[in-house]
Amino acid sequence: MLKRKLKRSNFLYWPYLYYNLFFHHKGLIKRKKYSQGEEDTYINNYFKNNDNGFYLDIGCFHPLLYSNTARLYNRGWSGINLDLNKTSIDLFNILRRRDKNFCVAISDKNEEVECYIDGNFSPLNSLNKKYSEFTVKNYSKSEVQKKRINTFKLLDFLKEKKIELKNLDFLNIDVESHDLKVLEGIDLNQIKPRLICIEMFDEKGEIRPINFINYLKKFNYTMIYETAGNGFFERK
Repeated sequence: MLKRKLKRSNFLYWPYLYYNLFFHHKGLIKRKKYSQGEEDTYINNYFKNNDNGFYLDIGCFHPLLYSNTARLYNRGWSGINLDLNKTSIDLFNILRRRDKNFCVAISDKNEEVECYIDGNFSPLNSLNKKYSEFTVKNYSKSEVQKKRINTFKLLDFLKEKKIELKNLDFLNIDVESHDLKVLEGIDLNQIKPRLICIEMFDEKGEIRPINFINYLKKFNYTMIYETAGNGFFERK
């Protein structure tokens, strides 16, 4: 398949991004559903009275495909989108002009680590080796590329970019079994989103809500809904 082999240095790369967004995914047509499950339906209903909110999407992947923030953006919201894959950020820079989009890996430490890239257009790229092995065996069947990258704690990265999060309505985290590490690297005493949606799969692809429930309870968050392996946590 062309997109699995397409690199940023290839002259077909940028034309393919526009094809992907505007032809394949019909980016100019607003839809009622973008999420993989029913996540954006719940999110849209939760924020039904807010048409000018702000989101932070960590592990954003694609501005349309499986997106939990696309409907919010279509309603007038804006936000920050972060992903370790440069192709994901290229797609966001084309379609999400109101947003700030950065290629970065967020974690609980600032350090150099190995990441596992399933593909430039894959939602299965991960910092978790065992989870990557699980997805290759059960879903992808492709050869994963390993590379060394730097991870950042969220506030350290935002400080480097001179970004201050004064009001954050919605935090979305979907980073392929590295989600708890990302959460632990966020100072929830300083950053206080009204609603958090986080994917709760462990490295074997099993849903483990209890780890997230116990951690977020420390910061006065309660799980109020669960769908498709995602937990929704509201701040009391």
